[in-house]
Amino acid sequence: MQELLAKYFNYLLIERGVAQNTLEAYGRDLRRFLLFVQEQKGLTQLPEVTPEVIIEYLTQIKREGLSANSMNRSLAAMRGFYKFLLQEKKIEQTPLANIELAKVWMRLPDTISKEEMNVILAQPGDQTAFAMRDSAMLELLYATGIRVSELINLTMNSINWQVGFVTVMGKGNKERIVPIGKTAYDCVRVYIDKARPQLMQKKRTDVLFLNRFGGKFTRQGFWKIVVRYAKKAGMQKKVHPHTFRHSFASHLLEGGADLRIVQVMLGHADISTTQIYTHITRERLREIHHKYHPRS
Repeated sequence: MQELLAKYFNYLLIERGVAQNTLEAYGRDLRRFLLFVQEQKGLTQLPEVTPEVIIEYLTQIKREGLSANSMNRSLAAMRGFYKFLLQEKKIEQTPLANIELAKVWMRLPDTISKEEMNVILAQPGDQTAFAMRDSAMLELLYATGIRVSELINLTMNSINWQVGFVTVMGKGNKERIVPIGKTAYDCVRVYIDKARPQLMQKKRTDVLFLNRFGGKFTRQGFWKIVVRYAKKAGMQKKVHPHTFRHSFASHLLEGGADLRIVQVMLGHADISTTQIYTHITRERLREIHHKYHPRS
C-alpha cells in the first residue's frame, strides 16, 4: 500500500504539478486512511477495501471531530488515489463510487469594510524602511487579492511597471496576471527606491519584499505584521492576511465587478469557489437596506 501511495504522490507532483501544500494535505489524509485500513481493519491489499470500510472510516473521523470541510478534502484525496489505481489497473473498481461528499454549510469568509481597511492601511506610514516595506506589502495585498504565499514569493521581475500588472505564480504552478492599481503601485515604487536598498544589507537577491535580515519572508512573519497593524488600528475583530484577499473580492463585487473577472484575478479554477463572495455582498445589501430604508 505504501509503495502505491508513493507512486501516486510522484504522479501528482511530476505529471499533475500539484502544489506542495495540497500534496502535504493529501498525504496526511491518505496516510491516516491507510493506517486505519491496515491497523484497525487488518487489511493488507487495497482491493480488500469495501464501501463499508470507507463508511466506517468516515464515521470514525467524524466522531473525532473532523469538520465537514476536512472530511470533504479527505474524500477528495481518496477519490483521486482510487482513480489513479484504476488507471494503473491495480484495482478493478472503486469502493467510493456511491459515497457522496459530506454536506458543508457555506461559511462566509472573514471580511472588513472599506473604511476599516483604509484605517489599517494608514498604520505603517513611511518614516522608516520597515514602514515603507510594510505599507507596500499591505497595499499590494489588498490591491491584488493575492495569497500570502504568492506575495512573499514575488521577485523584482514579477511587476511590469509599464502596464502596472503583477505576475503571480499560484496554486498548481499556474501563472496569472493581476492589475496593481495606482496607490499600491506608488507604494511599491517608494519601497523599491528608498527602503529595499537598506534592507538588502549588501546581499544580492531578487526577492521583492525583504525581512530584517535581508532574506525572504515566511508566512508566519508576515502574519505577525498584519496582526500588529490591525491591533494598532483598534480592530476588534480578528484580521489575518487572508482577510485582505476576502475583502478584495468582496469590495470588487460590491462595486459592480463581474464575477468571472474576480475569479480570474483570484486564480480560482472553479467559479463556484468565487461565488461565496456574492453571499457577502447580499448580506451587505441587506444591512444597508435595513439601516436606511424607512420601512425596514
